Amino acid sequence: MTEDDFAIIRHIARHRFLRSTHVASLAGRSLDRTNDRLCHLYHAGYIDRPRAQLDYYPTAGSAPIVYALANRGARLLRAHGEIDLSHIDWGRKNREAGRPFIEHQLQIADFEIATQLAAERAGHRFIDAGEIVGARAGANHIQSNPFTMRAAVTHSGRRHEIGLVPDIAFALMLKNGAPRNFLVEIDRGSMPIMRTDFSQTSIERKLRCYLAAHAARLPERQFGWKAFRVLIVTSDEYRVRSMIGALQSIQPPGAAGSSLFLFASRDELRATDPLTTTWRSVDGQLRPLLPQ
Repeated sequence: MTEDDFAIIRHIARHRFLRSTHVASLAGRSLDRTNDRLCHLYHAGYIDRPRAQLDYYPTAGSAPIVYALANRGARLLRAHGEIDLSHIDWGRKNREAGRPFIEHQLQIADFEIATQLAAERAGHRFIDAGEIVGARAGANHIQSNPFTMRAAVTHSGRRHEIGLVPDIAFALMLKNGAPRNFLVEIDRGSMPIMRTDFSQTSIERKLRCYLAAHAARLPERQFGWKAFRVLIVTSDEYRVRSMIGALQSIQPPGAAGSSLFLFASRDELRATDPLTTTWRSVDGQLRPLLPQ
């Protein structure tokens, strides 16, 4: 077991599921060398290969193998002073993880890793959710979704208390010293944009939740963020336009909080990276994520 091996286990634990290509990018190694170390760690019982990934090998060909934390890896993290994940039966969780859940987690990893590597190339510092929350608590730990909020939303004269859990939370310390804070939603394209029943999940409901959290200054009270943006990544351009239409019906351009959101499709992000692509704002215009 080397320090690089421990770093690989830590990366996998933080992201829940990673492809071998993700690990190679984070480790700064060749894919062949990374696959060799992953194979050794898998056979030694530190990491696992979720069974559900076998579902898409017949159609995807020789897709990169997906890895997850195993029980022995969790015990190793605890021994190194990380947050204790050893009370969880990771073998069972990995067996029970279905293909849609794994694919969503991989889409989250795609975005977060691309952003981290782009920030490093540009000379900015990428700060993940665990470090943000750990810094406020006086410790730095791996944490899962520590940015949970509860927002009070009024709709059609009724008040709703709704839990809000972003897929990703991160900050950038720009090379000029300026901080930028972001919450991210990775939309798989299956959630309805709007529903007649507001108690059911929809994109409109999620937008209203973020607007309510922003108006109540929940991120400032909970995490010290006086300013932040919500990035929404979705399946295609048509869905981007539909989401912007829903936002305009709630908060038209120029209204309080309307500039909180930026939208992009996965195809746009694949062609470049989250920091250099241009994002759609509430008025439909293209905006850079960072100041030029």
